Amino acid sequence: MRVSEFDYYLPEGSIAQTPLPDRAGARMLVVERESGRWEDRMFRELPEFLKPGDCLVLNDSKVFPARLLGRRVGAEAERDVEVFLLRAESADARTWRALVKPGRRMGVGARARFGEVEAEVLTRGEFGERTLRFDYGGDMRELFERIGHVPLPPYIKRDDGVEDRERYQTVFAREAGSVAAPTAGLHFTGEVLDACRRAGAEVAHVTLHVGLGTFQPLRVEEVEAVKLHEESFSIGEESLSKMREAGRRVCVGTTSVRAIESAWRGRRGETDLFISPGFEFQATGAMLTNFHLPKSSLLMLVCAFAGRETTLAAYRHAVETGYRFYSYGDCMLVV
Repeated sequence: MRVSEFDYYLPEGSIAQTPLPDRAGARMLVVERESGRWEDRMFRELPEFLKPGDCLVLNDSKVFPARLLGRRVGAEAERDVEVFLLRAESADARTWRALVKPGRRMGVGARARFGEVEAEVLTRGEFGERTLRFDYGGDMRELFERIGHVPLPPYIKRDDGVEDRERYQTVFAREAGSVAAPTAGLHFTGEVLDACRRAGAEVAHVTLHVGLGTFQPLRVEEVEAVKLHEESFSIGEESLSKMREAGRRVCVGTTSVRAIESAWRGRRGETDLFISPGFEFQATGAMLTNFHLPKSSLLMLVCAFAGRETTLAAYRHAVETGYRFYSYGDCMLVV
Protein backbone atom coordinates (compact mmCIF):
# COMPACT_ATOMS: atom_id res chain seq x y z
CA MET A 1 0.00 0.00 0.00
CA ARG A 2 1.07 3.56 -0.60
CA VAL A 3 1.16 6.28 2.05
CA SER A 4 -0.85 8.50 -0.32
CA GLU A 5 -3.83 6.17 0.13
CA PHE A 6 -4.26 7.59 3.63
CA ASP A 7 -4.80 11.19 2.60
CA TYR A 8 -7.88 13.35 3.11
CA TYR A 9 -8.84 17.00 2.71
CA LEU A 10 -8.87 19.14 5.85
CA PRO A 11 -9.52 22.89 5.84
CA GLU A 12 -7.10 24.78 8.06
CA GLY A 13 -10.04 26.19 10.01
CA SER A 14 -10.94 22.68 11.21
CA ILE A 15 -7.75 22.43 13.29
CA ALA A 16 -8.50 23.23 16.94
CA GLN A 17 -6.19 25.96 18.21
CA THR A 18 -7.40 26.07 21.83
CA PRO A 19 -9.04 23.61 24.22
CA LEU A 20 -12.76 23.78 24.86
CA PRO A 21 -13.80 25.51 28.11
CA ASP A 22 -15.07 22.13 29.32
CA ARG A 23 -12.67 19.17 29.07
CA ALA A 24 -15.54 16.72 28.59
CA GLY A 25 -17.45 18.93 26.14
CA ALA A 26 -16.08 17.42 22.94
CA ARG A 27 -18.14 15.79 20.22
CA MET A 28 -17.66 12.05 19.71
CA LEU A 29 -18.17 10.27 16.40
CA VAL A 30 -19.11 6.65 17.19
CA VAL A 31 -18.08 4.24 14.42
CA GLU A 32 -19.22 0.60 14.23
CA ARG A 33 -16.55 -1.51 12.58
CA GLU A 34 -18.76 -4.36 11.41
CA SER A 35 -21.57 -2.31 9.87
CA GLY A 36 -19.51 0.69 8.81
CA ARG A 37 -22.19 2.97 10.28
CA TRP A 38 -21.55 5.97 12.51
CA GLU A 39 -23.48 8.39 14.67
CA ASP A 40 -22.77 11.80 16.17
CA ARG A 41 -22.64 11.77 19.96
CA MET A 42 -20.92 13.67 22.78
CA PHE A 43 -17.88 12.51 24.75
CA ARG A 44 -19.84 12.70 28.01
CA GLU A 45 -21.92 9.80 26.68
CA LEU A 46 -18.90 7.46 26.60
CA PRO A 47 -20.05 5.53 29.73
CA GLU A 48 -23.19 4.50 27.81
CA PHE A 49 -20.96 2.45 25.50
CA LEU A 50 -19.25 0.60 28.37
CA LYS A 51 -20.48 -2.48 30.21
CA PRO A 52 -19.43 -4.90 32.95
CA GLY A 53 -16.41 -6.89 31.84
CA ASP A 54 -14.88 -3.95 29.97
CA CYS A 55 -11.48 -2.54 30.90
CA LEU A 56 -10.72 1.07 30.03
CA VAL A 57 -6.99 1.37 29.23
CA LEU A 58 -5.42 4.80 29.91
CA ASN A 59 -1.91 6.03 29.10
CA ASP A 60 -0.78 7.88 32.23
CA SER A 61 2.44 9.34 30.79
CA LYS A 62 2.94 12.99 31.68
CA VAL A 63 4.05 15.69 29.24
CA PHE A 64 7.05 17.74 30.33
CA PRO A 65 8.01 21.23 29.02
CA ALA A 66 10.22 19.88 26.24
CA ARG A 67 10.50 23.06 24.14
CA LEU A 68 13.43 25.33 25.00
CA LEU A 69 13.99 28.79 23.55
CA GLY A 70 17.51 30.18 23.74
CA ARG A 71 20.41 31.92 22.02
CA ARG A 72 23.36 30.56 20.09
CA VAL A 73 26.62 31.63 21.74
CA GLY A 74 30.15 31.67 20.40
CA ALA A 75 32.26 33.43 17.81
CA GLU A 76 29.42 34.84 15.70
CA ALA A 77 26.65 37.13 16.84
CA GLU A 78 24.15 35.45 19.13
CA ARG A 79 21.09 34.11 17.32
CA ASP A 80 17.80 32.61 18.39
CA VAL A 81 17.76 28.83 18.83
CA GLU A 82 14.85 26.50 19.45
CA VAL A 83 15.35 23.03 20.91
CA PHE A 84 12.69 20.35 21.11
CA LEU A 85 13.83 17.66 23.55
CA LEU A 86 13.02 14.13 22.43
CA ARG A 87 14.59 11.68 24.83
CA ALA A 88 17.24 11.47 27.54
CA GLU A 89 20.34 9.61 26.33
CA SER A 90 22.19 9.35 29.64
CA ALA A 91 21.36 8.15 33.15
CA ASP A 92 21.95 11.62 34.61
CA ALA A 93 19.47 13.15 32.09
CA ARG A 94 22.04 15.73 30.97
CA THR A 95 22.53 14.29 27.48
CA TRP A 96 19.49 14.50 25.21
CA ARG A 97 18.45 13.66 21.70
CA ALA A 98 16.67 16.73 20.37
CA LEU A 99 15.46 18.60 17.31
CA VAL A 100 17.26 21.91 16.82
CA LYS A 101 16.24 24.94 14.73
CA PRO A 102 17.95 26.38 12.80
CA GLY A 103 19.88 23.15 12.38
CA ARG A 104 22.33 24.52 9.81
CA ARG A 105 23.83 26.83 12.45
CA MET A 106 24.10 24.19 15.15
CA GLY A 107 26.85 21.83 14.10
CA VAL A 108 28.99 19.67 16.37
CA GLY A 109 30.62 21.85 19.01
CA ALA A 110 28.07 24.67 18.76
CA ARG A 111 26.70 25.97 22.04
CA ALA A 112 23.43 27.59 23.06
CA ARG A 113 22.25 29.22 26.28
CA PHE A 114 18.81 28.64 27.80
CA GLY A 115 18.30 30.84 30.83
CA GLU A 116 21.15 30.13 33.21
CA VAL A 117 22.30 26.90 31.53
CA GLU A 118 24.31 26.16 28.38
CA ALA A 119 24.25 23.11 26.12
CA GLU A 120 26.73 21.81 23.54
CA VAL A 121 26.01 19.83 20.38
CA LEU A 122 27.82 16.47 20.61
CA THR A 123 26.57 14.70 17.48
CA ARG A 124 24.55 15.54 14.40
CA GLY A 125 21.76 13.41 12.89
CA GLU A 126 19.25 13.61 10.07
CA PHE A 127 16.28 16.00 9.79
CA GLY A 128 17.59 18.45 12.40
CA GLU A 129 18.29 15.85 15.11
CA ARG A 130 21.18 16.58 17.46
CA THR A 131 22.60 15.14 20.65
CA LEU A 132 23.04 17.86 23.29
CA ARG A 133 24.89 17.85 26.60
CA PHE A 134 23.68 20.34 29.24
CA ASP A 135 26.13 21.98 31.65
CA TYR A 136 24.01 21.81 34.77
CA GLY A 137 24.55 20.20 38.15
CA GLY A 138 20.98 20.31 39.47
CA ASP A 139 17.81 18.36 38.82
CA MET A 140 17.17 18.39 35.07
CA ARG A 141 13.41 17.83 35.31
CA GLU A 142 13.11 20.77 37.70
CA LEU A 143 15.15 22.87 35.28
CA PHE A 144 12.91 22.02 32.32
CA GLU A 145 9.79 22.76 34.37
CA ARG A 146 11.24 26.19 35.10
CA ILE A 147 12.67 27.23 31.72
CA GLY A 148 10.77 25.02 29.27
CA HIS A 149 7.62 25.61 27.26
CA VAL A 150 4.66 23.30 26.68
CA PRO A 151 5.51 21.36 23.47
CA LEU A 152 2.38 22.25 21.52
CA PRO A 153 2.40 20.63 18.07
CA PRO A 154 3.31 22.83 15.07
CA TYR A 155 -0.25 22.92 13.70
CA ILE A 156 -1.29 24.99 16.74
CA LYS A 157 -0.33 28.41 15.45
CA ARG A 158 0.20 30.29 18.70
CA ASP A 159 2.60 30.46 21.62
CA ASP A 160 1.92 28.25 24.61
CA GLY A 161 0.22 29.88 27.57
CA VAL A 162 -0.39 29.25 31.25
CA GLU A 163 -3.62 27.37 30.46
CA ASP A 164 -1.72 24.82 28.36
CA ARG A 165 0.28 23.68 31.40
CA GLU A 166 -2.95 22.14 32.67
CA ARG A 167 -4.97 21.45 29.54
CA TYR A 168 -2.23 19.77 27.45
CA GLN A 169 -2.09 17.15 30.19
CA THR A 170 -4.49 14.37 31.17
CA VAL A 171 -6.04 14.46 34.65
CA PHE A 172 -4.55 11.00 35.31
CA ALA A 173 -0.97 11.82 34.17
CA ARG A 174 1.65 10.42 36.55
CA GLU A 175 5.19 9.89 35.24
CA ALA A 176 6.85 12.63 33.18
CA GLY A 177 8.40 11.53 29.91
CA SER A 178 6.20 12.47 26.94
CA VAL A 179 6.97 15.27 24.49
CA ALA A 180 3.38 15.19 23.16
CA ALA A 181 0.13 14.50 24.96
CA PRO A 182 -1.76 11.22 24.55
CA THR A 183 -4.58 13.39 23.29
CA ALA A 184 -7.58 11.04 23.50
CA GLY A 185 -7.12 11.13 27.27
CA LEU A 186 -7.42 14.93 27.41
CA HIS A 187 -11.23 14.71 27.39
CA PHE A 188 -11.51 12.82 30.66
CA THR A 189 -12.49 14.36 33.98
CA GLY A 190 -12.75 12.68 37.36
CA GLU A 191 -16.52 12.68 36.97
CA VAL A 192 -16.41 10.90 33.61
CA LEU A 193 -14.01 8.29 34.97
CA ASP A 194 -16.36 7.68 37.91
CA ALA A 195 -19.25 7.25 35.48
CA CYS A 196 -17.21 4.71 33.49
CA ARG A 197 -16.63 2.70 36.67
CA ARG A 198 -20.33 2.89 37.56
CA ALA A 199 -21.06 1.44 34.11
CA GLY A 200 -19.09 -1.60 35.22
CA ALA A 201 -15.76 -0.96 33.52
CA GLU A 202 -12.43 -1.52 35.24
CA VAL A 203 -9.75 1.11 34.72
CA ALA A 204 -6.16 0.08 33.99
CA HIS A 205 -3.07 2.14 33.18
CA VAL A 206 -0.16 1.79 30.81
CA THR A 207 2.75 4.20 30.55
CA LEU A 208 4.01 4.89 27.04
CA HIS A 209 6.18 7.98 26.74
CA VAL A 210 5.16 9.66 23.50
CA GLY A 211 8.10 10.67 21.31
CA LEU A 212 8.11 13.03 18.36
CA GLY A 213 8.59 10.08 16.02
CA THR A 214 4.93 9.21 16.48
CA PHE A 215 3.95 12.50 14.87
CA GLN A 216 6.76 13.20 12.42
CA PRO A 217 5.84 13.13 8.72
CA LEU A 218 6.46 9.83 6.96
CA ARG A 219 9.31 10.25 4.49
CA VAL A 220 8.67 7.08 2.48
CA GLU A 221 6.12 6.32 -0.24
CA GLU A 222 5.35 2.69 0.61
CA VAL A 223 3.58 1.75 3.85
CA GLU A 224 5.77 -1.36 4.14
CA ALA A 225 8.85 0.89 4.39
CA VAL A 226 7.59 2.84 7.41
CA LYS A 227 9.73 2.46 10.54
CA LEU A 228 8.92 4.22 13.81
CA HIS A 229 11.33 5.40 16.49
CA GLU A 230 11.33 3.31 19.64
CA GLU A 231 9.30 4.61 22.58
CA SER A 232 9.59 3.36 26.15
CA PHE A 233 6.57 1.76 27.79
CA SER A 234 5.62 -0.22 30.87
CA ILE A 235 2.54 -1.93 32.32
CA GLY A 236 2.22 -2.73 36.02
CA GLU A 237 1.18 -6.20 37.12
CA GLU A 238 -2.13 -5.01 38.59
CA SER A 239 -3.14 -3.30 35.36
CA LEU A 240 -1.93 -6.23 33.28
CA SER A 241 -4.06 -8.57 35.38
CA LYS A 242 -7.15 -6.38 34.90
CA MET A 243 -6.61 -6.31 31.16
CA ARG A 244 -6.08 -10.07 30.86
CA GLU A 245 -9.30 -10.76 32.80
CA ALA A 246 -11.39 -8.27 30.79
CA GLY A 247 -13.98 -9.32 28.27
CA ARG A 248 -13.13 -6.26 26.18
CA ARG A 249 -10.24 -3.83 26.40
CA VAL A 250 -11.26 -0.28 25.43
CA CYS A 251 -8.06 1.60 24.61
CA VAL A 252 -7.94 5.35 25.11
CA GLY A 253 -5.62 6.59 22.37
CA THR A 254 -3.33 5.02 19.82
CA THR A 255 -0.53 4.93 22.40
CA SER A 256 -2.55 2.61 24.63
CA VAL A 257 -3.23 0.39 21.61
CA ARG A 258 0.46 0.19 20.74
CA ALA A 259 1.39 -0.51 24.37
CA ILE A 260 -0.96 -3.44 24.90
CA GLU A 261 -0.49 -4.90 21.42
CA SER A 262 3.26 -4.78 22.08
CA ALA A 263 2.83 -6.44 25.49
CA TRP A 264 0.63 -9.18 24.04
CA ARG A 265 3.47 -9.93 21.62
CA GLY A 266 5.98 -10.29 24.43
CA ARG A 267 7.66 -6.91 24.04
CA ARG A 268 8.91 -5.16 27.16
CA GLY A 269 10.52 -1.79 27.82
CA GLU A 270 10.70 -0.41 24.27
CA THR A 271 8.45 -0.62 21.24
CA ASP A 272 8.63 0.50 17.64
CA LEU A 273 5.45 -1.40 16.72
CA PHE A 274 3.92 0.00 13.54
CA ILE A 275 0.26 -0.86 12.98
CA SER A 276 -1.25 -0.58 9.50
CA PRO A 277 -4.03 -2.36 7.57
CA GLY A 278 -3.50 -6.12 7.68
CA PHE A 279 -2.35 -6.04 11.30
CA GLU A 280 -3.96 -8.72 13.51
CA PHE A 281 -5.14 -7.17 16.77
CA GLN A 282 -4.70 -9.51 19.71
CA ALA A 283 -5.71 -7.29 22.65
CA THR A 284 -7.74 -4.25 21.51
CA GLY A 285 -11.53 -4.54 21.54
CA ALA A 286 -12.52 -0.89 21.09
CA MET A 287 -10.68 2.39 20.78
CA LEU A 288 -11.26 6.06 21.63
CA THR A 289 -9.03 8.34 19.58
CA ASN A 290 -8.77 11.92 18.37
CA PHE A 291 -8.64 12.75 14.66
CA HIS A 292 -5.18 12.41 13.12
CA LEU A 293 -3.09 14.04 10.41
CA PRO A 294 -3.37 12.84 6.80
CA LYS A 295 -0.80 10.25 5.73
CA SER A 296 0.31 9.67 9.34
CA SER A 297 1.15 6.43 11.13
CA LEU A 298 -1.62 7.21 13.63
CA LEU A 299 -4.27 7.43 10.90
CA MET A 300 -2.97 4.13 9.52
CA LEU A 301 -3.44 2.53 12.93
CA VAL A 302 -7.08 3.68 13.05
CA CYS A 303 -7.59 2.39 9.50
CA ALA A 304 -6.14 -0.97 10.53
CA PHE A 305 -8.71 -1.23 13.31
CA ALA A 306 -11.83 0.25 11.66
CA GLY A 307 -11.05 -0.34 7.99
CA ARG A 308 -9.52 2.20 5.62
CA GLU A 309 -12.66 3.01 3.63
CA THR A 310 -14.84 3.29 6.74
CA THR A 311 -12.29 5.47 8.51
CA LEU A 312 -11.76 7.87 5.62
CA ALA A 313 -15.52 8.12 5.02
CA ALA A 314 -16.03 8.90 8.73
CA TYR A 315 -13.29 11.54 8.51
CA ARG A 316 -15.02 13.15 5.53
CA HIS A 317 -18.25 13.26 7.54
CA ALA A 318 -16.38 14.82 10.46
CA VAL A 319 -14.94 17.54 8.19
CA GLU A 320 -18.31 18.25 6.57
CA THR A 321 -20.14 18.50 9.92
CA GLY A 322 -17.65 20.75 11.66
CA TYR A 323 -15.75 18.45 14.02
CA ARG A 324 -12.62 19.97 15.55
CA PHE A 325 -9.43 18.14 14.59
CA TYR A 326 -6.15 17.09 16.22
CA SER A 327 -4.79 17.53 19.74
CA TYR A 328 -7.36 19.95 21.19
CA GLY A 329 -10.13 18.65 18.95
CA ASP A 330 -13.01 16.19 19.13
CA CYS A 331 -12.79 12.40 19.28
CA MET A 332 -13.94 9.18 17.65
CA LEU A 333 -15.02 5.96 19.39
CA VAL A 334 -14.50 2.82 17.30
CA VAL A 335 -16.49 -0.19 18.57
